Amino acid sequence: MNTEKRNIAPIIEKEENHLPNILSDQDLKDFKLMVNELRDTWTKKQLYRTETEMRFSVLNDLIYPTKASKYWQCVREQNSFLQSLMSISLKTKKNNVEIKKLEKKIKTEKDPLEKELHQIDLDEKVYKKASLELDAKDRMRELRLWSEIKKELDDGSFDTKDVNTHQLDSYHKQYQNKIKNLTPNSSEAEITNVVGQLKSIERIKKDGRIGYNEPKAISSQKEK
Repeated sequence: MNTEKRNIAPIIEKEENHLPNILSDQDLKDFKLMVNELRDTWTKKQLYRTETEMRFSVLNDLIYPTKASKYWQCVREQNSFLQSLMSISLKTKKNNVEIKKLEKKIKTEKDPLEKELHQIDLDEKVYKKASLELDAKDRMRELRLWSEIKKELDDGSFDTKDVNTHQLDSYHKQYQNKIKNLTPNSSEAEITNVVGQLKSIERIKKDGRIGYNEPKAISSQKEK
C-alpha cells in the first residue's frame, strides 16, 4: 500500500471550502495555518501499541515470567490483530463497492440537491477508505512486531506447538510473584485467590497430572 492511498490532503482541501459554515473567521484562519501540520499528524498518529508498550506493558514480567508464557501471549496478540485485519479488509471491499455505486448515482442524478447529497455521502466514504487503510497499515506493523518478538523468544527451550505444555511452570512463577506482592492491606478475597491457586498449582505439579475422578459408565440396562 503506497502513501498516496492513505492521503487525506484532497479531503482536507475540499472541506476547507465548507469550514466557514461552522468555524469563526479566527478559527478558520488558525485551521488554515495548521493544515500542513494536521496532514502530518494524520500520517504519524499512533493507533495501536508501540514496540515499547508491547514489550514492557503487554509482556510484563509479573504476568508472563517465562519466555514460553511471553511467546504464547504473542500468539494471542498476533491472532487478534490478524482477525482485525481481515475484518478491515472486508469492510474496505464493501466500502469500495459503495463508492462505485455513489459515483454511478452522481453521474445519473438529475436533481441538483440529491446530487449534492450523494457527493457528501461519497466524500464520507472516501474519508472512511483512507481511515481503514491507515488502520490496516498500523495493524500490519504490529503483526510484524509480534512476529519478530516470537522469533526472539523461541530459543528451543519450550514447546511452540502446544500452549498447555508450559503453563504449569509459567503459572507457578506468576503466582509466586503475586504472593510476594501481597501486603497487609490486601483483601481477604485476593489473598485466598492467590494462595489457593498457588497451592493448586503445586499440588498438580506434585501429582504430575491434573487429578480428577473418572466418571463411571452409566449402564443402559436396569439392574435385575
